[in-house]
Amino acid sequence: MTDTWAVGDEYEPYIGRWSRRVAHDFVTWLGVPAQQRWLDVGCGTGALTEAIVELADPASVIAVEPSEGFLAFARRRVTDPRVRFAQGDARALPVDDASCDACVSGLVLNFVPDVARAVGELRRAARPGGVVATYLWDYAGEMQLIRRFWDAAIALDPAAADLDEGQRFPICEPAALSALFASEGLTGVEVRAIDVPTVFRDFDDYWQPFLGAQGPAPGYAMALPDDRRAALRERLRATLPTAADGRIELRARAWAVRSVA
Repeated sequence: MTDTWAVGDEYEPYIGRWSRRVAHDFVTWLGVPAQQRWLDVGCGTGALTEAIVELADPASVIAVEPSEGFLAFARRRVTDPRVRFAQGDARALPVDDASCDACVSGLVLNFVPDVARAVGELRRAARPGGVVATYLWDYAGEMQLIRRFWDAAIALDPAAADLDEGQRFPICEPAALSALFASEGLTGVEVRAIDVPTVFRDFDDYWQPFLGAQGPAPGYAMALPDDRRAALRERLRATLPTAADGRIELRARAWAVRSVA
């Protein structure tokens, strides 16, 4: 099974609505001065690009993304003239050396086949002294909406562990991120957790986005036969922490890292 990232309208209710909250905290934490040149690698549906425009008063933003579907969604959502969207690969960025003041990426690097090369490209694009930073979900721990899904799926189907992002992406934890950035010659490496609440109004609000087939967990759910998908749905319904009014209150944690080129 391959990871599918193409349809912005399906991604938004699944992850986009939560990643936008993380993006705001991330940009604020970076503290990049106004009127800087930004590069957003793997911009997806535009969550981080939008936060940069809203909070950082950039001189310009180049937002790079391989998926034409996501680019189309981002272009509709982010219309600020300072932003230029471009299709491209994180391993071969379509920008000049040392051309950006802040090079960032949100929720992407773990999906790049050669993550060290991607970080090296971020460093190449940054001017000396510029900021290089990213954030990734804590899949093995406190990215709870996905962690709860895989815990239920693996209980019913042990083979699902091979698709679990917590197993597949060991880079998504502080020590590994610090070591990766240092290995690419970046200095002043700092890592912190960014936590945001993910409150679902009811079980359907939690479950429905898993039927959109965007990403590993929804892709797994939609590949199941109807009876096994129904069994997974009911196991989740029974195990999620549900309040008397039907609300499900979880937490999404991302590990954020910043450094100096």
